[in-house]
Amino acid sequence: MTDHLNLRPHKVRREDRPDGSIWLTSGYDLSPVATTTNDWLVRWATAAPDRVFLAERNGDGWRTLSYGEALERARRIAAGFLDRGVRGPLLILSGNSIDHALITLAAHYVGIVTVPVAEQYSLIPAAHGRLKHVVELVRPDAVFADDAVAYSEALNLVGGFALCSTLGRSGAVPLSALTGDLARVEAANAMVGPETVAKFLMTSGSTSDPKAVETTQRMMTVNQAQIRDSLPFVAARPPVLVDWLPWKHVFGGSHNFNLVLANGGTLYIDDGKPLPALFPRTVENLGLVSGTISFNVPVGFAQLIKALKGDTGLRDTYFRDLDMIFYAGASLPQDTWSELERMALEVGGRIPLITSSWGLTETAPAALLQHVPAKGAGIVGVPLPGVTLKLVDDGTGRMDVRVKGDTVFDAYHDNPGQTQDAIDHEGFFCHRGCDVLCRSWGRDPRSTL
Repeated sequence: MTDHLNLRPHKVRREDRPDGSIWLTSGYDLSPVATTTNDWLVRWATAAPDRVFLAERNGDGWRTLSYGEALERARRIAAGFLDRGVRGPLLILSGNSIDHALITLAAHYVGIVTVPVAEQYSLIPAAHGRLKHVVELVRPDAVFADDAVAYSEALNLVGGFALCSTLGRSGAVPLSALTGDLARVEAANAMVGPETVAKFLMTSGSTSDPKAVETTQRMMTVNQAQIRDSLPFVAARPPVLVDWLPWKHVFGGSHNFNLVLANGGTLYIDDGKPLPALFPRTVENLGLVSGTISFNVPVGFAQLIKALKGDTGLRDTYFRDLDMIFYAGASLPQDTWSELERMALEVGGRIPLITSSWGLTETAPAALLQHVPAKGAGIVGVPLPGVTLKLVDDGTGRMDVRVKGDTVFDAYHDNPGQTQDAIDHEGFFCHRGCDVLCRSWGRDPRSTL
């Protein structure tokens, strides 16, 4: 039922080491990798300048940004940064939007580190302690928020050069006013390379203060080459996403955003969420656009099933062009899985690849990926090309999962002690909470690979 996707079978090499650990690697070689994410933007701005890259809701329709426009505006904003002496880091307070994307593209084009953080850190006074922690950790010299009034308290807390889309009484600079010498932009761009740190991504901070993962251009470009090698259909047909997943998180901001950019696709920014007050907006957005890939968390898919059952038009639009359904964050309930398959067959006579992956902020994120059809959830896949996975018995019957490769981070920003603690004597990143993760999947990790 998935023959139209030209899927590659799983292919894994296994090595049992004298110390009892098991090493797993992909049986496929890694294809050529872009030097930086900027290469993707330039490529598609040249090859398909009028193709829609990003879209966000505007009244009953969409405000769109083409690849050609994205490159031109990103270069102009980058020039404004350089002319005003902004060297970064650049703290981004607000959520997904075209302006958020332009700020990010501009910063990365000239090697300025971006730091996207959760909106609630700014909008909920009780969470300002987390924002203060981030500010003290990364010491930004510039800050962006889409609304100067809504984010006024946070902007005052951060200080420094402030940039906003919609102005109020904060004294921030309007995004539209940012421009400068483009010759300086190209000179700065020439200095950006694979080891350039593109962004600090904050860990969840569920058990301690958030750490800032230094995410390099190499980590992001290699990860997209790995995904393309394992899922050839993302390159064969430019992906179209209607996606809400937040860019402050590695899933939405690195995996999904870069999947679109690397393959010349289109991202419709969903301003809804799988929350009671916001999910109707997601349903509305999904009814307007037929995506090729659907990313969500299991609770989001469970809510979507209810909406699809009651709306044949929505069901036809949702499944019409769908190549892949991708869940993460927890295991997908089998009844949700089965219902998605049933409706896909009913609408189009074929089943999209339903899949998941395993990874963390420190692994860019995808390290393992299921890239063949499965009968149910709980399979997190096999190592991607270029990834070495080490399984170590932790003495309780479970296996500690450790990862090495070009997508694995080198350091937590300004935290050498925790960096050292996270890397074992053979250079593998060790995810200390593996037993918790495996319980969330409900399976022994040895059975999921």
